[in-house]
Amino acid sequence: MTNKKVALIASTGGLETAYKVLNIATAAAALDAEVAIFFTFEGLSIIHKESEQMLQLKPGNEGLAEGFKKANVPSVKELIEIAKESDVRLIGCQMTIDVMGLEKEHFIDGIELGGAATFLDFAFDAQVSLNF
Repeated sequence: MTNKKVALIASTGGLETAYKVLNIATAAAALDAEVAIFFTFEGLSIIHKESEQMLQLKPGNEGLAEGFKKANVPSVKELIEIAKESDVRLIGCQMTIDVMGLEKEHFIDGIELGGAATFLDFAFDAQVSLNF
C-alpha cells in the first residue's frame, strides 16, 4: 500500500478540463499514488454517459483536436478506462446530481456517488490536491 495520495476536483466542463484531470489522475496512479476525483457541477459531464457529445473544446482551441491526434493522446473514454483499471476513485457529487435532477444511471459504470464529506475523508491526508 502506498502513502502517496492525490485528490482532484473536476468542477468545470469542457474537453480541456477532462484531459487535464484525467492526465494528472492516470499519471499519479502510474506512480503508485492513490487517486480520487470528485466530479461536481459542469465537471460531471466528464463521467456522463453522453460525455462524447457534451465535452467540446473552447472556442479558439479547435486546433487542439489535431494536436491530440498527432500526439496519439488517448481519448477521454480511453483515459477513463485507464483510470478505472488503475483504481482511481471516480466520485460523482451526490448533491449536484440531485440539484440537476440526474440519476446514477446517467453516468458511466464504475463511479461512486458521494457528498463532499466522502471526498474530504480521502483528501484530508492527500499530498497533492488540485481543482480544475
